[in-house]
Amino acid sequence: MPAAVIPAAVIPINAAPGRPVTRAFWSLLEIATPGSPVVPYGILLAGEAGGPSAMRFRDAAVMEELLSGDTDEPDEDQADFLDSLADDLAAKSLEAGGLRLMDSLEDSLSHFIRISERTPIAYSGDAQSTADRLFEEHVDATIHKFVTHLPLYSLRAAATRFGEYMDAVEEGWVRVPAKLRPSEEMFVARVVGRSMEPRIPDGSLCVFRAPVVGSRQGRLLLIEMIDLDDASQRYTVKRYARAGHLTEGAEREAPIRLEPLNKDFEAFELTSDRYRVVAEFVQVLTL
Repeated sequence: MPAAVIPAAVIPINAAPGRPVTRAFWSLLEIATPGSPVVPYGILLAGEAGGPSAMRFRDAAVMEELLSGDTDEPDEDQADFLDSLADDLAAKSLEAGGLRLMDSLEDSLSHFIRISERTPIAYSGDAQSTADRLFEEHVDATIHKFVTHLPLYSLRAAATRFGEYMDAVEEGWVRVPAKLRPSEEMFVARVVGRSMEPRIPDGSLCVFRAPVVGSRQGRLLLIEMIDLDDASQRYTVKRYARAGHLTEGAEREAPIRLEPLNKDFEAFELTSDRYRVVAEFVQVLTL
């Protein structure tokens, strides 16, 4: 029998007026080991009629700690299985589709992996963000700093924290995709403006890494323009470009070119004493 019985009701998530609504099903996966409590493991989300699917699982190291309980020595076989489980489920979902994966798990229930009854859901937005919200509600809302979450900064706070080596108070912690390996050099900030569309949509939360190591040429960078007093215009994300090669001692005078990705906006140049590179763009999280 399934580990948990969830009412078969349509649960709307972020169904904003005017936005397309996707209908899907979601199920809770749990892990059960002899003599230990059942531990929620993750969420499977499968769209109706071949719609988009997504999933989110606990980090393998976190699961091993939860399942080991008071045992000092981890179960090596169990640890190896957990390390490969998420990748195996993702591969099967990609090959057969989310609904067929649910069918397979429901037909082959084991004492180790359990799956709940499907719950219909209607949501707007993307499938992965919806799976992440279900995960936080039904599996784990714990913030594991720099393991599952990264700090959220305003651009000004980020520039202070990673430029002047001063403590900056984060606005919160944001869960990041399972495939991203967080580090203490990473943070999240919201980018406003259309100059980097379509790569970076207006208003999106983005992951950055500081400091920037190696050549900056052609990379998307968060830059502070230090001669501007208007804080709202002081920070920008642009592609870094420099023509030619610098001679020794020319760094302070040589101009750089900051290029937008949106052709509706123009590039501009700054000399080296008028800008400071704060961090490198890694990826978009969500709007």
